[in-house]
Amino acid sequence: MASEKQASDHVEKHDSIEPAGNVLPGFSDQQTTNEAHAAIQKEHNMTAMEALRLYPKAVAWSLLLSCAIIMEGYDVVLIGSFFAFPAFNEKYGGLMSNGKYGLAASWQAALTNSMSCGQIIGLFVNGIVSERYGYRKTLMACLATTVGFIFILFFAPNVQTLVAGELLMGIPLGVYQTLTVTYASEVCPVALRAYLTTYVNLCWVFGQLIASGVLKGLVEHTDQWAYRIPFAIQWVWPVPIFIGVYLAPESPWWLVRKDRREDAIKAVKRLTRADPNFSAEETVSMIVYTNAMEQQTENGASYMDCFKGTDLRRTEIACCVWAVQSLCGSGLMGYSTVFYQRAGLADSQSFTMSLAQYAIGVVGTFSSWLFMTYFGRRTLYVGGLMILAVILFVIGFISIAPATSALSWATGSMLLVYTFIYDSTIGPVCFSLVSEMPSSRLRTKTVVLARNTYNVLNLVTGIIIPYMLNVDAWDWRGKSGFFWGGLCILCLVWSFFRLPEPKGRSYAELDVLFENKVRTREFPNAKTGLVQSELEGEKGSV
Repeated sequence: MASEKQASDHVEKHDSIEPAGNVLPGFSDQQTTNEAHAAIQKEHNMTAMEALRLYPKAVAWSLLLSCAIIMEGYDVVLIGSFFAFPAFNEKYGGLMSNGKYGLAASWQAALTNSMSCGQIIGLFVNGIVSERYGYRKTLMACLATTVGFIFILFFAPNVQTLVAGELLMGIPLGVYQTLTVTYASEVCPVALRAYLTTYVNLCWVFGQLIASGVLKGLVEHTDQWAYRIPFAIQWVWPVPIFIGVYLAPESPWWLVRKDRREDAIKAVKRLTRADPNFSAEETVSMIVYTNAMEQQTENGASYMDCFKGTDLRRTEIACCVWAVQSLCGSGLMGYSTVFYQRAGLADSQSFTMSLAQYAIGVVGTFSSWLFMTYFGRRTLYVGGLMILAVILFVIGFISIAPATSALSWATGSMLLVYTFIYDSTIGPVCFSLVSEMPSSRLRTKTVVLARNTYNVLNLVTGIIIPYMLNVDAWDWRGKSGFFWGGLCILCLVWSFFRLPEPKGRSYAELDVLFENKVRTREFPNAKTGLVQSELEGEKGSV
């Protein structure tokens, strides 16, 4: 088997992946090979607008299924904001040393972390169940259980029941975290991949925005409906999304892995519009070819296989990319309401500022689509970490001065700036990267491992952040910026040396690059042998 010609003399040549035109060992279908290379070439030549015209149905289905993540963003902000919600604190908390009702830091941590524990369980279950039964059936089952778990939160008589309800609620939410981004990455061409995967982050921000708006509207209420209505609103999403998932086509990549080629062709046709220059058979041949290529270089498709051979590097990148989301200080964004309350704002005004914060997050995510088009994932990710580190140290230095209303205002305002930078760089780009780094056969399981890395770290941050900010605990307030700024710099160092640029690459090409151990900074220029030319810097290609 011929060896790969690489773009750099430093790249070691391997004989595990063949150049274009040859047939894989044990894969004797020359027609499928030719069709696969033709499909890869067409995807390279396809601009974002051309892809949008060809794949409007895929975009619509992906956007609909991604809406499931709105529930996670909503629930996360709901619980974090309830800590500054008068009616909630009177029901489930007690008197604090400052004369106001509130939850002890231990119960705040328990509520925050119970959902993360549930998500860890749900994610591992998803990695097995979705691969066996398919994405659609798994998602529909989770949507049905979500409806039932909301009852526990709605009727919770005490904080202990709330903790149990959040634990159970976290199980389906964990499934939504990975299944939506995996589906988005598999139903669209290369030119649309970044947009649809980062849309998941936009849905998460939408959930935050809705939760803040609901809480602002009810903050003046003093009866039980002030905190029960926000829980009840979660019943709005599952039913319409369930109907949409039932009608949606299954992922053609999953169908190919189950040796259902004809069903995969039908799925691709349902994802695209009729076009004389497009062949669903060619696209499925590309999927079949990529799957066969990975079978030649992988021993299996279990969780343990994620840590073997070249997949170890891919798993490391995916896990660390998502870990950075937790380690870069993003947890502070959920506590901006607390800073504004300490600045002297009324409760309603504090929630108004939080509403503005999440609106800024929406603008930031839209901005990321433009930035990724011109700068790519790696540049945006590394540059975002640099700016976030500076902001966090600014917050820390502000807090050195004696505590005043003006300083709380300054801290809260810097968190608004932090939110925009985060949601235009680290936040959305992460979803694109974690779906692109794994091989297709191990994608679901690798994304599960990556998200659970994030969740485990969130267990830690979910414990220490309440203690950092609680008046009866450490009371660090803005000084916590020094701690998170230091971690942000460590994340920056890792990203600079280990994070490659997948922009414009098909999954088959990424397989070749990883199998041949191409160095991180050589990814944009390395040749794979799967296309006639490298279309670098093509405008509109993401």
